[in-house]
Amino acid sequence: MDHPTPGALHGVRVLDLSRVLAGPWCTQTLADLGAEVIKIERPTTPGHPGGDDTRGWGPPFLKDRDGRDTAEAAYYLGTNRNKRSVTIDIARPEGQALVRALADGCDVVIENFKVGDMARYGLDAASLRASRPRLVYCSITGFGQTGPYRDRAGYDYAVQGMGGLMSVTGERDDLPGGGPQKVGVAVADLFTGMYATVAILAALRHRDATGEGQVIDMALLDTQVAMLANLGANYLVTQQPPRRAGNAHQNIVPYQVFEVADGHLILAVGNDGQYAKFCAVAGCPELASDPRFAKNADRVRHRAVLVPLLAARLKTRTRADWLAALEAAKVPCGPINDLADVFADPQVQARGMTGTVPHPHTDTLRLVSSPMKLSATPVTLRRPPPLLGEHTDEVLGEIGIDAAERARLRGLGVI
Repeated sequence: MDHPTPGALHGVRVLDLSRVLAGPWCTQTLADLGAEVIKIERPTTPGHPGGDDTRGWGPPFLKDRDGRDTAEAAYYLGTNRNKRSVTIDIARPEGQALVRALADGCDVVIENFKVGDMARYGLDAASLRASRPRLVYCSITGFGQTGPYRDRAGYDYAVQGMGGLMSVTGERDDLPGGGPQKVGVAVADLFTGMYATVAILAALRHRDATGEGQVIDMALLDTQVAMLANLGANYLVTQQPPRRAGNAHQNIVPYQVFEVADGHLILAVGNDGQYAKFCAVAGCPELASDPRFAKNADRVRHRAVLVPLLAARLKTRTRADWLAALEAAKVPCGPINDLADVFADPQVQARGMTGTVPHPHTDTLRLVSSPMKLSATPVTLRRPPPLLGEHTDEVLGEIGIDAAERARLRGLGVI
């Protein structure tokens, strides 16, 4: 299944000791870019199914060729393509020795265990980098390796709350349905995975220039605070915490969901010129010249007056009518699609945002594709998300663990 064009990270080996989402999202991104990723998972034991927790986070589960559920949850499939799976019990000394041997041949190690766990196993950054100073070692935790919360377990949902995101997400408290709301996907995990990817690439660039690896300390809470972006800046400038604004924008008007004659649409007017064009399409040019609304800063100040006037206009025409007219006038707008609409969208299809690959359980596994489009080193779907331990013999054989020794370790439950 290897593609003839090597990826940009071809030759980079990554040892992935992470599970669930933030770490696997990072390593999947590195794998998409051509890195060789070896995913270490817990072996199956009596009372524990083994593997990444997300393997069992269904339904939905992948269906086999006979239409029956397999043990592969869609959640797991969405975050582990282009990797190889090796089962090793890192709580056992023999397992720790195997991980150290693998790490000695890798450029990057990624782990998301609780602070201190890796040191107990002799798999912390100091231990692994002692024999391989070129190693880039990335730890992902809820709260980082320092600070008063360092020993706490961290979960995306809690971090969305602690990091302020839920204070600005959801309908206004004074409106029906008002109150804090989490984002529909685990954005703190996903952003941490992406920031970790950027940090690892920077550390590899530094390593190539100096010969020295380094240690990366990523925290979900740090990332969540960073992704407050303009709202964080708003607070630091004013010392006034922004509040929930529902589907409206804190700094731009009109930039929100509006009801139309047969549903809803998004109007995303980003500047004064676009606002004037919208008013022309809507048949209310006087609202563009009104000094209360001509400039965005004034529209924000007079939001409570302007939005009801626009809302009344928008209710008079259908969604298709509005979208056609606004798009022709180059006024940013869009529908609110469900996922069936998304994957049927001709633009999404033209951009190749799904791909297929053979899987041991099905002839054709359809997955969401990477959004990265590189001209010389394109991202490729080389491998399906691996079965638990699918590549244990293959990978361990590559580092000199022969069949007899693998059989012995398997008999002990180490692999």
